[in-house]
Amino acid sequence: VQLVESGGGLVPHGGSLRLSCATSGFRFDDYAIGWFRQAPGKEREWVSCISPRNVKPLNAPFAKDDFGKDRWTVFRDSAKKTAYLQMNSLKSEDTAVYYCVADDRGVCGADSWQEAQYEYWGQGTQVTVSS
Repeated sequence: VQLVESGGGLVPHGGSLRLSCATSGFRFDDYAIGWFRQAPGKEREWVSCISPRNVKPLNAPFAKDDFGKDRWTVFRDSAKKTAYLQMNSLKSEDTAVYYCVADDRGVCGADSWQEAQYEYWGQGTQVTVSS
């Protein structure tokens, strides 16, 4: 089983990045795919979750702007067995290592923020937002 994140890097405040999570070794269409992040000196926190059929993707509250609109979008491509996290309007506090994860329950819900729900984890990709 592999989950390989890519697309991280250095971006200015207000910029955008698209992270990719390429998967192999399990039935991609049976798993919900999530994203977590860990900033320096902080605990890891949940970012987003998307179910196999793109039903009701969930984002953490910090992924919204001041007007409650989503800054970020999570989506997936079954043919490529890859999930994506499109991050717009990035802030310095978004600086972290971002991890993609897979949940064999195949759904996103109220407990998607719990790390224990996810069986497989990637190694992470660094996102740095300059102020």
